[in-house]
Amino acid sequence: MKIDHVFFDLDHTLWDFEKNSALAIETIFKKHAINLDLQQFLFHYVPINIKYWEWYRVDKITQFELRLGRLKDTFQLLNYEIDDDKIIFLSEEYIEYLPKFNYLFDGAIEILDYLKPKYNLHIITNGFQEIQGNKLKNSNIQHYFDTVTNSEMAGVKKPNPLIFEYAVKEAKATKSNSIMIGDCIDADVNGALNFGMDAILFNIDTSKSYENIKQVSHLLELKNHL
Repeated sequence: MKIDHVFFDLDHTLWDFEKNSALAIETIFKKHAINLDLQQFLFHYVPINIKYWEWYRVDKITQFELRLGRLKDTFQLLNYEIDDDKIIFLSEEYIEYLPKFNYLFDGAIEILDYLKPKYNLHIITNGFQEIQGNKLKNSNIQHYFDTVTNSEMAGVKKPNPLIFEYAVKEAKATKSNSIMIGDCIDADVNGALNFGMDAILFNIDTSKSYENIKQVSHLLELKNHL
């Protein structure tokens, strides 16, 4: 069936999470005189954050445990003495500053401009409603999307099929005339495929390849599929 609805993930797909996250952390480190080398901190923080999000996605931890644990584990690895109350405060600061940095992946605006006249565009994200809304607004891409579905609204997170069902219903679409584009093979691609929706993996790590999965390494390559 002809595709009419294109669903995007936001973080790591359109919105350059790692770049914006690094700038937010740099800002709070300077503001609060955290005497650590930023690159060394990020070297440990990035994989720890990914691990915590994997746990959060499958409901092994709460939102609070995600926000505290990823910073606490990184500080502990670097033997930096800091108490939980200060970490919680820094975590809140990080969440405040994160949407203020709005680097998008190369080609994001161009591909949205290309797709918008041809398709109904939507977002499905596991991120938190207020923060994701600010990211869309501050990066000036909010107007491209007819609907934005987040895990708080749907009550479940990708890859749970219920979030895809919720998003499709909100978009007045069907699974057969929709496609999902995202960076996470489990949450975005396998989640959509298991729901019965077509999917494309945004895979910037060309050292990793997945058989029988549509994938692009640059957003403008989506023109070859849509």
